[in-house]
Amino acid sequence: MLVKSYAAALDGINAIIVTIEVNCSRGIRFFLVGLPDNAVKESHERIVSALQVNGYKFPRNQIVINMSPADIRKEGTAYDLPLAIGIMAAAEQIKPDKIGDYILMGELSLDGTLQPIKGALPIAIKAKEAGFKGIILPKANSLEAAVVEGLTVYGVNNICEVVDFFNEGKEPECVSVDAHATFFERQFSYDFDFSEVKGQENVKRALEIAASGGHNILLIGAPGSGKSMMIKRIPSILPPLTLNEALETTKIHSVAGKIDGNTSLMTQRPFRSPHHTISNVAMVGGGGYPQPGEISLAHNGVLFLDEFPEFNRNVLEVLRQPLEDRKISISRAKQCVDYPAGFMLAASMNPCPCGYYNHPEKTCVCPPGSVQKYINRISGPLLDRIDIQVEIIPVPFEKISDRQPAESSEQIRKRVIAARKIQEERYRNEKNIYCNAQMNSRLLHKYAQLDSSCLSLLRTAMERLCLSARAYDRILKVSRTIADMDQSEQIHSNHIAEAINYRNLDRESWGQ
Repeated sequence: MLVKSYAAALDGINAIIVTIEVNCSRGIRFFLVGLPDNAVKESHERIVSALQVNGYKFPRNQIVINMSPADIRKEGTAYDLPLAIGIMAAAEQIKPDKIGDYILMGELSLDGTLQPIKGALPIAIKAKEAGFKGIILPKANSLEAAVVEGLTVYGVNNICEVVDFFNEGKEPECVSVDAHATFFERQFSYDFDFSEVKGQENVKRALEIAASGGHNILLIGAPGSGKSMMIKRIPSILPPLTLNEALETTKIHSVAGKIDGNTSLMTQRPFRSPHHTISNVAMVGGGGYPQPGEISLAHNGVLFLDEFPEFNRNVLEVLRQPLEDRKISISRAKQCVDYPAGFMLAASMNPCPCGYYNHPEKTCVCPPGSVQKYINRISGPLLDRIDIQVEIIPVPFEKISDRQPAESSEQIRKRVIAARKIQEERYRNEKNIYCNAQMNSRLLHKYAQLDSSCLSLLRTAMERLCLSARAYDRILKVSRTIADMDQSEQIHSNHIAEAINYRNLDRESWGQ
């Protein structure tokens, strides 16, 4: 008897429907075709054990299984459930009437319990697009899949529940989630707040500008000056995720297996902070079985690189293209996968190997030339993509001991949202442009025009401070954001002056 069950394969952060054709006929052999990997081939042993433990019989016939489309590689253990149900239906142990109405996914333990899978959300989205009535998957993934409206989601613990559903009509627990209510309920819950930061008003201002325009930022300062502490609070002042951004972010983390059983939808912008020993593949994604890297896991959020110069130079250089294109293409001999990578880069570093160059109280003990050599670990083209570079001075004792609470993240976030709304309106007709940091040369000439006084100030600053030519566009972008924060249509000289102050590493005198 020939029976078809349905599953799904992941392709990047999207899913492809896989038709599992099972033919049970006279004979004793078992064939599994359709480009399965070793994990899929090993499903035979797991299925045999799961059926025997639960009182079912594995058919003593010839079984031929084809996983279509056969030119797409099937990877992982999530095909155990659809394979087992297809085999039982082909052997007439299960009624096949309703099998074609559902997507089946789940890894089987030897006792028949179902283990969590990766990519439940994109699979559920594809099931709805393809017109399936519902999806049956492990209970641990049910909340994640239930975000998709108009799709019946059954979370099951054991293969027996699935068999009883198809044979006797005993429906498992149907899981439903109010995505909108869940989204807005947890949207403004943060672990860190700027009210806890003492002093450093100039750095807070720079971080607010970076959040308002989506600019990449680099903080340079001595150990203990508060660089990491303040960067960890950036998500609390960024505009909240939209529902579409939340769905896209959740899809990426679902494919990477980063969603736990208690989470249905990611409601906060991601904050990723990889260690400086990270490899190229872990940063950009890929591997034998392509997975999203840190830059994709930080999509719609913040990628924090602490101890910036300590990262392998090759790892830093692979960031250059994603910073411009906001996506990464992983190309392999048999597969090409695209992952989104629209993140805000925030980095921190010491000014020199000993950490005390330009410190107001401690003396730098680095030998001559070592400061510049330390800075040169970061290439010019990468620094060119960092709009704001701020030097931090340690907080004095009077500020640290002050018990007066500082301005809260909520107050700062309101100003950031107001500035972002101006930019959304400005770029509403531009494709893939949402904030000032993404402006190209054409948009710079259109929206960052300078009058004669601003041009004169910028020319003087570049000559006297020995600013590099690459700083010109960055200053214009940052000044455009500062003007938006002041609700100003035109860029004025005070906006240009403040933007110039955020180009510390472009000064030729740095490290001399």
